[in-house]
Amino acid sequence: MAEITLQQANINDLAAIMTIINGAKAQLRAAGSPQWQDGYPNANTIGSDIAAGVVHLLTVDGKVAGTVSLITAAEPTYATVEGGSWARPDAPYATIHRIAISTDFAGQHLGHVFMKQIVDYARTHNINNLRLDTHRLNQAMQRVATAAGFKLRGTIYITHGEDRARLAYELNL
Repeated sequence: MAEITLQQANINDLAAIMTIINGAKAQLRAAGSPQWQDGYPNANTIGSDIAAGVVHLLTVDGKVAGTVSLITAAEPTYATVEGGSWARPDAPYATIHRIAISTDFAGQHLGHVFMKQIVDYARTHNINNLRLDTHRLNQAMQRVATAAGFKLRGTIYITHGEDRARLAYELNL
């Protein structure tokens, strides 16, 4: 049985994280999605997240298999939800950003395992609301989110890129 853990990233993990991010960009491109095709996220973004202490890694037998930025500050683009609303609009929440699984682990359903680890982490750290957004063409992320119990709440609009609409999901613990 593989040992699977969730741990905080440090700057020494940046190269491994960027390999995962770049693999995810290629997968999104191959699927026809414009998500992450404009240079975002880049090493500066991830480095800033690491410095802020918000990057967590999924490891499998000691090898970095996934990355996520779990941010507890309010996300400005979530202020308005078109076609719906947050279930708990005024409650504190954490946002799941820049989540990706290494292509080395493709087909192992680690996205579901990773999301469970993130939700468990949130529970143990008294984070009772989680939010995330994804492009309408990112079917894999939509499946992982709904399988973990996230509910589609509407559409938000990010501040960069040409196709800015993102499906907004929320999980209330």
